[in-house]
Amino acid sequence: MQVVWFKRDLRVSDHAALAQAAWRGPVLPLYVVEPELWLQPDASERQWGFVAETVAELRDETGRLGQPLIVRVGTVIEALAALKKRGHLDALWSHEETGNDWTYRRDKVVAAWCREAGVPWHELQNHGVIRRLKSRNGWANRWDAQMVQPTISPPQLTPLGLEFGTLPSAKDLGLQETPCPHRQAGGRKVALEVLSSFLNKRGEYYQRLMSSPLQGAAACSRLSPYLAWGAISVREVAQATEAARRALPADAKDWQKSMRSFSARLHWHCHFIQKLEDEPQIEFRNLHPLYDDLRPKESEAEILHAWSSGETGYPFLDACMRSLRATGWLNFRMRAMMMATASYHLWLHWRAPGLHLARMFTDYEPGIHWSQVQMQSGTTGINTVRIYNPVKQGLDQDPKGRFIRRWVPELAEIADQDLHEPWNAENADAVIDQRYPMRVFDHLAAAKAAREKVWAVRRGAGFRDQAHAIAAKHASRKSGRAHKRKSKIATSPAQLSLPFGDVT
Repeated sequence: MQVVWFKRDLRVSDHAALAQAAWRGPVLPLYVVEPELWLQPDASERQWGFVAETVAELRDETGRLGQPLIVRVGTVIEALAALKKRGHLDALWSHEETGNDWTYRRDKVVAAWCREAGVPWHELQNHGVIRRLKSRNGWANRWDAQMVQPTISPPQLTPLGLEFGTLPSAKDLGLQETPCPHRQAGGRKVALEVLSSFLNKRGEYYQRLMSSPLQGAAACSRLSPYLAWGAISVREVAQATEAARRALPADAKDWQKSMRSFSARLHWHCHFIQKLEDEPQIEFRNLHPLYDDLRPKESEAEILHAWSSGETGYPFLDACMRSLRATGWLNFRMRAMMMATASYHLWLHWRAPGLHLARMFTDYEPGIHWSQVQMQSGTTGINTVRIYNPVKQGLDQDPKGRFIRRWVPELAEIADQDLHEPWNAENADAVIDQRYPMRVFDHLAAAKAAREKVWAVRRGAGFRDQAHAIAAKHASRKSGRAHKRKSKIATSPAQLSLPFGDVT
C-alpha cells in the first residue's frame, strides 16, 4: 500500500506525491497531528485552527476520490509503525518540506526509520524550492519552467475501510489560547474564492495600495496562509495570475501593474524559502557572523512585552500589533516596520520578537519568515540597513489616523493633528501614562544609536569578504548574465531592500 503523508501540502489538486503514489497501487492518505510540533515556540492556536479546518476539508476531498484521509495523533514513527504492522505500508510518499528546525530533525528520524524498516520514502519537489541546490545561477529560470508545467489532476482512490481517526482540539494539544476573532478561515474552497476575488475584483489597485494597513487588507491577495499550508499550490496561483493578466485589455494599466507586481512576489515566495533550505541555521544564527555579538542574546522582558502587546506608546506601531493579534495577518510593510522597530529601536535580539510574530501570523512560513526577520534586523550582511520611523510610517500610510482610531481607542480624546505623536498634544497629561502608555523609546535617538552600531560592523575588517560569500550563496540573480558579474553588497541605505513576510 502506498502511504501519502500530507504535511504543508493540504490539497489533492496539483499534488505530485498523491498522483505518483496512485499510479503504483492503493493509496492510504495520512495526516499525522504531532503534539510535540504544536508545542514548539513558533506554533499557536490560530495556526492550528486554520490547519484543522483545512485538514477537515481535505478529508472530505479525499473521501470524494474514494478514500477519506486517515488522521493519527502522535509521532510519525508511531503512525508508520502501526500501519506497517498491519501490512498497510509498502512505500511512503510526500512532498519535500522546508519547515522549522523541529520538522527538519523529525524528517531525519523518519528517513532513518524508513531505511531500517525497508520502506522506500519518495520525496517530491513541492513548489519552486530545490533541495541540495548547488548554485543559485539559473534558479529563476528553473522556477519559471516548473510553474508553466500542467497542474496535476487528483486521482481516484480505492476504499480501504480503515478507521478515520479524529482531529484534536487546540486544548487537547495544549496550545495557549490566543484569541484571533478575525482570522481567515482555512480550507481549499475558501482559498479558491480568495484567489478568484483577487484576480477579478480586489486586485486592481494591489500595486498602489498594498502598503496601506487599511486598504491593503482588501487590496492584497490574502492568499498567504493558503500557500503556507498548501491548500493551494504556488503553480496554481502563478498560472491563474498569468491567465488573468493575459485576459486584461491593453488600457487596464492599474490591473497590468498589479498583476506584474503580484507575479514578482510569487517568485520571492520560493526565493526566500530557498534560503532556509540551503542554510537551516538562519532560524537561529545571524547569517553574517560578524553580527553575533551586536545585540544582547537575551531580550529585556519588559520591553519585549510592551512591543508584543501593542503598548509601546507609539500609536501606529501599536495599532499594527493589535491588528495582527486580532486578524493573524498584516501587510508586508507593516511587518517590516514592526520587526525593524524591535531590532533597531528597542535593540532586541531578533529571535524573541521573531518567535512572537511567527505565532501571530496565520500564514507563518518558516523560510520566508526567518529570512525576512534577519533582513529587517540588518544581520544578513547583504541587504540595506533600513530603519523604519514609526511616526513617519504612520503619517505616510495612515495620514488621517483611521487605522489608529480603530485599534487604539484610548486616544479618542487626542486631536487628529496630534494622533501620531500624542505626547505633544495639549491634553497629553490626561491621556499619556493614564489611559495610554508613555513612550518606551525615543524613535529618533534610538534609530541614530542603532545605525551607528550596525554600520560600525559593516565597515569593519573582513565584513565585505564574508558578505560576498553570502551573496554568492543566497542572493537572487537578476538576469541570465548576472551571475557572471561580481555581487554588489549593500554599502548604503539605498541598496538592496525587499519587503517582509507576506510576499503575496
